[in-house]
Amino acid sequence: MSLDTQEFIALELLSTGDGALIEVEGPRATTSMHHRRAPLTSPDEQFLILNAATVRSGPTTSGIFDRDLEASGWPVLQPAGLDIFQINLGKLCNMTCRHCHVDSGPDRIDENMDLGTIEACLRAIDVSGAHTVDLTGGAPELNPHFEYLVDECVQRGKHVMDRCNLTILTTRRYQHLPQWFAERNVEVICSLPHYRKLGTDAQRGKGTYDKSLRALRLLNEAGYGQGDPTRPLTLVTNPVGAYLAGNQASLEAEWKEALAKNHDVYFDRLLALNNMPMSRYLEWLMEKGMVEEYLEKLVQAFNPGTIAGLMCRNTLSVSWDGYLYDCDFNQQLDMKMDLPGAARPRVQDFSLGIWQQHVIRTERHCYGCTAGAGSGCGGAIT
Repeated sequence: MSLDTQEFIALELLSTGDGALIEVEGPRATTSMHHRRAPLTSPDEQFLILNAATVRSGPTTSGIFDRDLEASGWPVLQPAGLDIFQINLGKLCNMTCRHCHVDSGPDRIDENMDLGTIEACLRAIDVSGAHTVDLTGGAPELNPHFEYLVDECVQRGKHVMDRCNLTILTTRRYQHLPQWFAERNVEVICSLPHYRKLGTDAQRGKGTYDKSLRALRLLNEAGYGQGDPTRPLTLVTNPVGAYLAGNQASLEAEWKEALAKNHDVYFDRLLALNNMPMSRYLEWLMEKGMVEEYLEKLVQAFNPGTIAGLMCRNTLSVSWDGYLYDCDFNQQLDMKMDLPGAARPRVQDFSLGIWQQHVIRTERHCYGCTAGAGSGCGGAIT
């Protein structure tokens, strides 16, 4: 079944891996690369494809990321300060979006963070100095310990961000979350490829747009998207196709006008992110014969001004099984953090001092974060 024509299926019960049952609504699980045993499930295969691509170098770019870093005055890339503690709670999701760099889906039932690892994350948060806890997935809400983790972080005075796919909020088990989030001042960061139906459904599956609007209305009713700084509603857009993200400020104004006028839906800010040339998006580029074309766009748009603000310099990324990474993209490519003197890069052994000394790992996919105005979990950089 093509990702362009995938159909939604009825509600079903899936096991999270620890005996709990969850209600899931979304496209058929057969579209995940993991389920299909596709070659690109291997990070080595992805690196092979990216590194074999021939791209023209520009006046300030070589097509080799580390070389371009050094030419820009960054012989090594190291952390600035640890502001954001990001936790990937698992790969289980009620959707299988075409651009997903995690390759998450309803079939990824085994990769869910257990309670012991969550407790280790909380201990690391206590010594990290991070002011923000960023929860992602998959659909992070599907982790059976999600609400416990949120409450623990809120009690610690942390700003909590939930990266939500919106459609999960329309299922019976999770319809309480908009109000529950509001009571805890959780920032809700929602994926919506486009403010028009065609663009959203093309990337995320037929029926997604209507469910997303329904979820946004639930969030609006709970006080989100109304300008209240304690209840911020953020939308995230990725280009539909092989394009770079547009101007974030201009897009935000356009989106706010269109959603308010056409659907009476409101939000506070928009993040415009580049699609990363990896996982399912890389598979799509290969199907279209556009790997070199897209990578060349990223390389040609390399912006040295984005380097200082890259998310890998102020974020610690923890995988569902407790390993430490420089960012969520490196996590999905199994590029574990290279920590000096540390035997295992695991959250159970986290040391802020060691983290501050380590060198951030980079590969060719990093051009996705340094192209144009830059791109990261917080949107445009410059």
